[in-house]
Amino acid sequence: MSSKSINSFIKPIISSNLVNCKGWKTNRKIVVFESDDWGSIRMPSIETFNTLKNKGINVDKSPYCKFDSLASEDDLELLFTTLLKHKDCRGNNPIITANTVVANPDFEKIKSSNYTNYFYEPFTETLKNYPKHHKSFELWKEGINNKVFFPQFHGREHVNVGMWLDLLRKNDPAFVLAFESKMWGLSNDVFPQMGKSIQATFDSNNNTLLEESIQNGLALFEQIFGYKSESFIANNFIWDSILNQSLASSGVKYLQGMKYQILPKEGEKKRELLRHYLGDRNQYNQTYLIRNCSFEPSVDGLGFEKTLKEIANAFFWRKPAIISIHRINFIGCINEKNRTTNLKKFDLLLQNILELWPETEFMTSTTLGNLICKINP
Repeated sequence: MSSKSINSFIKPIISSNLVNCKGWKTNRKIVVFESDDWGSIRMPSIETFNTLKNKGINVDKSPYCKFDSLASEDDLELLFTTLLKHKDCRGNNPIITANTVVANPDFEKIKSSNYTNYFYEPFTETLKNYPKHHKSFELWKEGINNKVFFPQFHGREHVNVGMWLDLLRKNDPAFVLAFESKMWGLSNDVFPQMGKSIQATFDSNNNTLLEESIQNGLALFEQIFGYKSESFIANNFIWDSILNQSLASSGVKYLQGMKYQILPKEGEKKRELLRHYLGDRNQYNQTYLIRNCSFEPSVDGLGFEKTLKEIANAFFWRKPAIISIHRINFIGCINEKNRTTNLKKFDLLLQNILELWPETEFMTSTTLGNLICKINP
């Protein structure tokens, strides 16, 4: 085996052990599915994809542009059917912590302002403009009632507003063309030369505007769902710790994320990272929840076997398995094969988890957070 092959084999093992060796521990076999991007526009339709590609924009280089979109009625029904097939040792179905962007840009109002002002609409309004989505929010509510779908806060929108409006005012041809198709998500996998991702809402030092976005977004979340979001995960895992105060004052107790918090990039400086462990707390008494597993076949092309190894490592270290599983993996309204293939893999993943660890308990992020704080007050 070559040194390169050895490194590719050993590196993931070392990484898994490093993320799991410190922090809160338990003997219980807890599995949490954290799924980002719900509610946000990505690729509106296959027609939009083809239009952009034919204009020379490399949307085919981005899995998110190829597969991801607002979840249709079929997407939700098939996902919920899969979840309802399985039960843990306590009789609970697997439940998706659906990290939700509660608003999308109001394209008409933004254009009428000559791209000088930002306006938004609740994602529930956006759904009405999509052909197979008119009943989607009713299905969201069914999923919540059936305890297989649990929305939490992922931001007011999934776009870096200042960066986006600046590109539009400068008449950037790609972003203007995307805007006319009611989308913006041409991120670094489409344009690798971009210093920042257009998707990273909080990759900015304008904390006053970001605090307003958080407060408005959390108020809109409560208005839509009828309860407060107790957890938050920043778009692209990028946010400044100064925003934690605004989150805490609006009721956010738990901060989902990866082992590193990515800080906003300042000019040409090297980007900084903050290390967190499961159960860490900050000055506002918020608790960090750290993902240590992933199931992302739309992005990495892998099956469920890798995820099972990561879960086994988590349990070895007496950690809950907190699995990253983005919305993209369940979406078929752009490419039906994406949904069909991945739901089969997801079904097998759930089946294998329950066979390998019959004492498995499925939880939401906030249930886990409450458990950590109760045991470790």
